Amino acid sequence: MKNLASKFLSDPEKQTIQACVKEVEKRTSGEIVPMVVSASYHYPMSNMIGGLIFALLIAIAVTLVYGIQKSWGGVTALELWVFPAVFAVAFLLFHELVKRISWLKRIFITKAEIAEEVEEAALTSFYRNGLNNTRDRTGILIFISVFERKAYVLADEGINSKVKSGVWQEVVNLIVDGIKQHHQADGICRAVRRCGDLIREHFPIKADDTNELDNLIVED
Repeated sequence: MKNLASKFLSDPEKQTIQACVKEVEKRTSGEIVPMVVSASYHYPMSNMIGGLIFALLIAIAVTLVYGIQKSWGGVTALELWVFPAVFAVAFLLFHELVKRISWLKRIFITKAEIAEEVEEAALTSFYRNGLNNTRDRTGILIFISVFERKAYVLADEGINSKVKSGVWQEVVNLIVDGIKQHHQADGICRAVRRCGDLIREHFPIKADDTNELDNLIVED
């Protein structure tokens, strides 16, 4: 799952997003921070479950084939060790494969677990990057987790108390639509501009306004 965030946006796309945030923040006292991470969590249980399932299936298949090929004779010492030996080797192999191959790993993770981990990672990032410390409490985090293929928007209480609850899902939809069209930078910029409109309505730019936070964060 490493380097997914770096591959998600090219350098020109990163510059486009940063320029978009800078332009939007010229018209509002709020702070908008798009953040792209490779994954919200490493999901160790998915490696275990995937390894166990594949190993069990392969061990059973190999044991059955070995048994069928024996036309007669009693149980040998080798036969007793076929299943556990194949199981152990297959488990180690597929544990590593599931761990390293993103699309295979996702098969063994539930949607509920993904939603929970992305939300938790967004909340942690919100506080870790200081979006809760803006002057007017108008920080907005646009959080994109590449492995999970999820976006999440989290706003501070200053702006969150003044907008409808469903508006952040509209912002997420703008991002998702852009990604589906393979224009992720455009989708993020549309989301940034929408957030800017929401903030500007209640918190227009002030004469002494300063840029308090990064215009884009990319973490592998």
